[in-house]
Amino acid sequence: MKYIVLLCDGMSDLPLDELGGKTPMQVANKPNMDRLAKISLVGMVKTVDDSLSPGSDVANLSVMGYNPLECYSGRSPLEAASIGVELGSNDVSLRCNFITLSKAERYEDREMLDYCAGDISTAEADELIRALNEKFADEAFKYYTGFCYRHCLVWKNGTTQLGGLIPPHDISGRKIGDYLPNTEAAEPIARMMRQACDILENHPVNMARAARGEAPANGIWLWGEGKKPNLEPFREKFGIDGAVVSAVDLLKGIGKCARMRVMEVEGATGYIDTNFEGKTAAALAALESADYVYLHIEAPDECGHRRETANKIRSIELIDSRILGPLLNGMKQFGDFRLLIAPDHPTPLSIGSHTSDPVPFLLYDSRREHQGVDSFSEQSAMSTGNMIDEGYKLMLKLLEKK
Repeated sequence: MKYIVLLCDGMSDLPLDELGGKTPMQVANKPNMDRLAKISLVGMVKTVDDSLSPGSDVANLSVMGYNPLECYSGRSPLEAASIGVELGSNDVSLRCNFITLSKAERYEDREMLDYCAGDISTAEADELIRALNEKFADEAFKYYTGFCYRHCLVWKNGTTQLGGLIPPHDISGRKIGDYLPNTEAAEPIARMMRQACDILENHPVNMARAARGEAPANGIWLWGEGKKPNLEPFREKFGIDGAVVSAVDLLKGIGKCARMRVMEVEGATGYIDTNFEGKTAAALAALESADYVYLHIEAPDECGHRRETANKIRSIELIDSRILGPLLNGMKQFGDFRLLIAPDHPTPLSIGSHTSDPVPFLLYDSRREHQGVDSFSEQSAMSTGNMIDEGYKLMLKLLEKK
């Protein structure tokens, strides 16, 4: 038996007036998902406990079968593992976003214009990371290059008692003053965020970006703090070999920490321009030796954060046509399989951020048909009355363990 999770990050949404009171899932042309919905087990699952922040870290751990209440230690350490940063037991890792801030005399009055600095390239970001290290790197602090706008700061013998650092995508369009770290313990973090603007403002990378009409990476935002994770190896936990296919460091880091195989895909971007065919091929290749693959698609989430309604609908359609269709065809070579399709959390276009509301799931078994629903959406899934209150138990249902 083969098991596949097609994780459509942030796909779930709320009804929108501009879509006639429908959600992107309802409006999108997704014949493969809708066909499966008619013969699959469909329902709702709560992937994020109300006591936790609805981040992709918590939600994806949950869908992968890990109880975040027992194992979660912060987002950035998972990403650090992905890029090969080895944390000591007392080290703290923080996510470092390159961002675009508005102009203002007072730092606190600047607005968060873009949480990803115009999708700055990894090569450009690497130059900026080197500049930050020239200024800040010492026995306590060091920056590490990640992917595109997502990077890492390691604080030797640091603290996670930082007063709750806010993700930058949660404050798009707002003045940053009310969201800056303001505790005594967080003072070194706040100081670097402020001083980084002086370093980045006239850096050659940003001068070149401005000349091309692109958003400058004129600031950093530090968040997602945590310590070295300790995930039970996937095979020991579930008795099967697993693999992860994703464009983002967070998911790759979860895979590495769980000692799963992490597939690298050239041209995987995490947006609607990603290499859909390459990711599908990687998933099928992984299943030649693994029993389980977690195929993660970031695009709907990014479109939700950017409040791009048309692109979010398009991302769902691209997943259906360029991932799911070929995946179903390719699975014929393996015989029987079970396929789970779900978001990790909602990313409503109306707010541009995550929520902890339950999300729809579709569980297809090639051996048998269920009495399903006419199409796959939030509303149709809710109508079934099938509800899983603890997200990590969805994995047990996929594996038929409960």
